[in-house]
Amino acid sequence: MPDKYSALWLSHSSIRDFQQCPRSYYLNNMYRDPQTNKKIQLVSPPLSLGSAVHQIIEHLSDLPVDKRFETSLVELFDKIWPNFTGLKGGFSDQTTEERYKERGKAMLRTVMQHPGPLANKAIKVQEDLPQYWLSESDEMILCGKIDWLEYIPETDSVHIIDFKTGKNNEEGSLQLPIYLLLVSNVQKRKVAGASYWYLESGANLTEQTLPTAEAAYDQVMLVAKQIKLARKLDRFKCPQGEIGCKFCRSLEKIVSGEAIFVGQGEYGKNCYVLPKDQMQEAKLL
Repeated sequence: MPDKYSALWLSHSSIRDFQQCPRSYYLNNMYRDPQTNKKIQLVSPPLSLGSAVHQIIEHLSDLPVDKRFETSLVELFDKIWPNFTGLKGGFSDQTTEERYKERGKAMLRTVMQHPGPLANKAIKVQEDLPQYWLSESDEMILCGKIDWLEYIPETDSVHIIDFKTGKNNEEGSLQLPIYLLLVSNVQKRKVAGASYWYLESGANLTEQTLPTAEAAYDQVMLVAKQIKLARKLDRFKCPQGEIGCKFCRSLEKIVSGEAIFVGQGEYGKNCYVLPKDQMQEAKLL
């Protein structure tokens, strides 16, 4: 078996970065701060909102079904919010932060009032970062966290659920093919289906059509090989040239020293925010 530490690690986020802009992929997944040798991350209000809400919901899967809603999710949200407040959450002013904070609370109230599949048994993958060899011969590992695996006792299968805190449409995304491959390879039960839960839109899940395992593998491998070639050739150009695009332009501000360091985030990344005037500029792009 190849050495996993020298393998190409792939995830939904890294593949999405490459598809959106190869330069963005490089800056998000390969570039390291020359002073600290750590990867970089740009913090923003939507990212902080999503992280906080997901953290609360993920906690539920660790609890027995009858214990999940003994404590108010909104109270738990208030307790962890200090980790996201102010500049470290990407908030340039108190008004914006309060607006995002209230959005998070509203989503969690929806979950408490209409728990749906969260009131059913769930399968918990024990690994902190589920992973498997996508291709040993190509030395590629696919990894990622799944938001929720609802257990379906009638068929001894699982239902993939992904929680959405934004309004972005995932049409054309490889998220579901990637999740299908991951879930099929990191636990033993068959995948019965997959749904998105757009938490801001209410209590209803949006059922998704899954590809076959073979089609999912082919779709993911196609992009994976493009990434591997780009890394071999060290070629990560933005489609819009030197002017950059909305996916890489803000990250370039970190490289050029124009962003503000606000601390370390997940996996030890150095986290930055843009100065207030540049935050407003980025929103317009």
